[in-house]
Amino acid sequence: MHSFFTEWEPTSIAPSDRDLEICVLDYDGIVHTFPLACHKDGPNWVDARGNRHVDIQPTHWRNWGEFRWSMR
Repeated sequence: MHSFFTEWEPTSIAPSDRDLEICVLDYDGIVHTFPLACHKDGPNWVDARGNRHVDIQPTHWRNWGEFRWSMR
């Protein structure tokens, strides 16, 4: 069995030139994926569809669409 985070990269190295799937940890340490594609805009995260600021602090990312089946 492998760790969930082996499929993900830390947000500290997230690119800003593509749509990303992001995840967050809740207060209990449970991982949740954000349901919309996002991209990094400087230190902020933006909803890729509407270019609206997303007020979250993700911990990890991966390319949008990559391994989408793994969380279902």
